[in-house]
This record gives sequence, C-alpha cells and structure tokens, in this order.
Amino acid sequence: MTEKFSLKDQLFNQQKVGYLASRIKNVYPQFEEQQFNAQILQQFPALELKQRISCIRMQLEKQLPNKFESALTVILNALPAELDPSKTDDDFGDFIFAPLSDFVAKNGLQKQYLSLSFKALAEITKRFSCEDSIRYFINAYPEESWVFMQQMSQSDNYHQRRLASEGLRPKLPWCIGINIDYQKPLILLSQLHNDDTRYVVRSVANHLNDIAKIDASLVIQTLKKWQIENKQSKKEWDFLSKHALRTLVKKGNKSALKLLGFNANPKITVPNFNLKKSTLCLGDYLDFSFVIDAQKEENLMIDYKIIYPTTHQRVSEKVFKIKQLSIKQNTCITVHKKHLFRLMSTKKLHAGKYQIHLQINGNIFGKAYFILNV
Repeated sequence: MTEKFSLKDQLFNQQKVGYLASRIKNVYPQFEEQQFNAQILQQFPALELKQRISCIRMQLEKQLPNKFESALTVILNALPAELDPSKTDDDFGDFIFAPLSDFVAKNGLQKQYLSLSFKALAEITKRFSCEDSIRYFINAYPEESWVFMQQMSQSDNYHQRRLASEGLRPKLPWCIGINIDYQKPLILLSQLHNDDTRYVVRSVANHLNDIAKIDASLVIQTLKKWQIENKQSKKEWDFLSKHALRTLVKKGNKSALKLLGFNANPKITVPNFNLKKSTLCLGDYLDFSFVIDAQKEENLMIDYKIIYPTTHQRVSEKVFKIKQLSIKQNTCITVHKKHLFRLMSTKKLHAGKYQIHLQINGNIFGKAYFILNV
C-alpha cells in the first residue's frame, strides 16, 4: 500500500533537523547537537506543522545564548548562502529555517531590539520567507514596521520585495491577523505589481485576491488603473489580473469578468443540461453534459457550482472550473464533465439533496438536483 503523503514530515524530519543543528554547531561549538535533535524528534509525532516550528524554536531558546544579541549572531552566522538571486520564481526556500525567524519574533519583539530584529528578518527572508514572523512586529510596532516594509519593497533582492507584499496580506493563510488598514499596502503593491519576477507578481495578485474578499470594487478600480498605466507585458498582465480576480470570478462578479474580457451577458443559450443519473453514492461520479448554442462570437468562462446540504441553516457551496473558450457565431459545442464524490478530510459530505448550477460568465444557465447517499 502506498504511504499517505505528509507535508509536515516532508518539511520537518530527522534529516532536516540534523541539517539545521549541524549548521548551528559549526558556528557555535558548545551547541549540544545530539540533545537538540533527540528532544525535537521525540516530540514530532504528536505535532502538526506549525507546532513543529514552535518546537524547534523552543529548543533553540534552551541552547542559544540568553542574551538576544548573542543568540542572533549565532543564528545569522548559521544561515546558508542566499537563495539564487537570478531566479524569478519557485524558490521559496527551506522550511527548516522558519524556526529562526520565529525565534526573532518571539525573543526580539522589544523596542530596544527592533533594529537588530528587522535586520535579521531581512537576512533570513533571503533564505526562507519571514512573512509570518514580520506580522508580530506589524501589530506591536506598526509605524516602525511600515518603514521597514517600505525599505523591503525597494530592495534589489526579490525575496525581500516579496516580503513587502506577502507580509502585509490581510488574509495570509496559516498566519496571525494584522491590525492595519487593508488599503494602506496598495502604495507598495503599486510599485511591485510590475516586478520583473513572477514570484513577486504572484504575491501581489494573492494580496489583491485577499482584498477582493473585503472590498471588491477597490481591487477592480486598482487593476483598471494599472491596466491604463500599461507597465507590464501582456503575458504578465494577464497572469496578474486573472490570479487577482479568481475569487470574484468564481462568485460571478460581472465587473471582474468584464475586466478579463468576458461579456457579462453573453448571447448564448443552453438548451440541454443533463445529469446521467440523479442518485449517487460515495465513490460515484456526478456525470453531466450540456450544449452551448452561440448567437454571436463570445469568450466564455464556464464553471459549475455544487450546493451542499448542511446540518445548519448556512448555505455551503463551492465553485469548480470547467474551461475557458471562444465560441464562434452560430455554432454549438457539447461539454461533458465528471465530478467525483469521495470522503475528504477537508469537508464532510452529508446525505441528502444537492444542487448543481451551471455558471457561464457569472450567469446561471442551468440547474439540476441529485441525491447523495453517504
């Protein structure tokens, strides 16, 4: 039987912990490497991913010098070479260095250490992103942190530039919330949206997608402004706008679809929207098809929405992608799709009556009901 993939074991394991310990031992001879490894690995089986970061950080606190300045010197000396500055994407770094920035956030969050802590985070983020750790400083020292993030946004190093966007995201996954007006970072995003690295541009797009969940009109207004400024190649603009508007597109936001080149009221009909069968069990596919008849040439964004029964009154729904296509005037196309219903760790499926909606350019062109037996 194939073993189930474990992200926490992939990122934090005996080899990774040993690698970090050896780097520290090389610059700090009194470091008890074997004890460090043993204490951490003993606890790992019961810990989730972020708990493992905390576990390593706490063991560092036990072994590094008590004086923060001295401990920080050890950490910085133990860092590997910077990530390749010539790359433009897919160079996130090694998670095993996350406990180092966590150490800075938990031990250097005093006023007298601010300058040292910011300098340390600026160095560590060139090996592994400090997007989580910087948020503790943003909450505790908003003015000083804003100045630091402005400096990062103007850095020659693209990992530091990305930090200026990623660290200020209003809905950054896995991280603490921040007490900052979500509109304020737009000043920095305006500088970074046409960055020459996809890594930074993706962060800007994700940042805008976060804001879109709070203030959709602000994101659309911002993108229209950037489109007029025309500071990017078409390829990069298409990537940025599509990625930034993905949540609004799934919601059928007409302004977002229009900005991406999709007519809010396409001249099409869908005469047939059919389910192969209307009663399913776990492990079955919901097999459906439909025909699109175009009265004029159109660009189409085709999605479908599943509406799930719940044990409470709140509606649970999720939008899934089918495809984007261009259809010529007076032509018909048939689309066929299968959706697997299976046990999931992220969502509990309840027995009962479900709905499926066919969504094209934000409009509902078909609805059907089916029963799922669990």
